[in-house]
Amino acid sequence: MTLVKICGITNLDDALAAVEAGADALGFNFYARSPRYITAETARAIIAGLPSTSSSSVLTVGVFVNEDLDAVEQIASAAGVSALQLHGNESPEYCKALASRYLIKAFAAGEQFAPETVLQYDVDAILLDAFDRNAVGGVGGGTGQLGDWSIARQTKELFPKLFLAGGLSPENVGEAIARVQPYAVDACSRLESVPGRKDHARVRAFVAAVRAATAK
Repeated sequence: MTLVKICGITNLDDALAAVEAGADALGFNFYARSPRYITAETARAIIAGLPSTSSSSVLTVGVFVNEDLDAVEQIASAAGVSALQLHGNESPEYCKALASRYLIKAFAAGEQFAPETVLQYDVDAILLDAFDRNAVGGVGGGTGQLGDWSIARQTKELFPKLFLAGGLSPENVGEAIARVQPYAVDACSRLESVPGRKDHARVRAFVAAVRAATAK
């Protein structure tokens, strides 16, 4: 079964809607330049507001971009997230320093991306997103753009625990799953009414589309 991560959670109502729809993971953005940025204290309050049966089963993920290692540890501990997602230019050595935590390393699948690059990283999972030419170094958080699914499939063959991101929606996630067979899918901007606010109907439709695709 392909897992579902809903990213860019900024409030309890959206978190509850995602969990009730059947999401397996929630993402909290600690990148200050993001329109979905929240503080560690806000994230902790949201996580505390989840039903007890959900808080233990749903993966809560803190998203960071080129953050100082000490700051990552402090923010993650203050927020109470159960996993980290590194969405910048973090090195394999940087990731090793965080090996005690569940770690997802994100990569931007641009023209220069080589799938075998992921094998340099000793992490629990990887995330493949589209390439954002406007971001420093090609990465700076999610792009909301469709990625190259053929590259994603090649990468997944090398690293099976692959989160697929980049412009996923209720309308296209079924095709994405059929073509890539990812471990998980990650959606954000195309499930929103405005940046940072989820459209709950689209969240439900997205989860339903994923479940339908994996039931085939």
